[in-house]
Amino acid sequence: MIYNVVPLPREKWQDFPLIMDYTTSEYYDMSVLKTDGGFSVTLEKKPADPPISHAAEEYDFPDSLYKAHWKNPEAYGVFDGEEIIGAIEVCPEGWSNRLMVTELWVKAGHRKMGVGKALMNRAKEICLERDHRAVILETQSCNANAIGFYLHEGFELIGFDSCCYTNADIGRREVRLDLGWFPPKWRNVPRRR
Repeated sequence: MIYNVVPLPREKWQDFPLIMDYTTSEYYDMSVLKTDGGFSVTLEKKPADPPISHAAEEYDFPDSLYKAHWKNPEAYGVFDGEEIIGAIEVCPEGWSNRLMVTELWVKAGHRKMGVGKALMNRAKEICLERDHRAVILETQSCNANAIGFYLHEGFELIGFDSCCYTNADIGRREVRLDLGWFPPKWRNVPRRR
């Protein structure tokens, strides 16, 4: 199915809640070991027994569009008739010339039907139109379905933060993973140090 991705103006969509509930039967297990020569980091997909579930109510900082701390965000959506079924928010990171996906949401019941792909394609189009060197985003090691989607979309692991959410993220199986997509023009350009 072909989805029409349309702008979501800030004046109408500010603070629109994005319900990010999911259950997964897999997660990416992370270990970080200090060695004599530095560090050894592993990230391996494993079965989650029992399955891992997360609901929007768990978090003190619920997802929504156009949060005040983002500078110059833009949001886009997909509709089924009058009902919004997916949204993406992007924000330029000027100092590094990257485009950050700050929100990506597909309503339950509409997932795995191409809505997320249509929204991500819009982010990639913006990246190319404005000559950003990458599209970047954050996900969690326990969200194996999202990671699989991003990898399928050409993203790769660019970093992690093992204490982003709590001081025990590795043990909780919820480590922040940073992923990036690089347009062909920028793929082989050396990254700044």
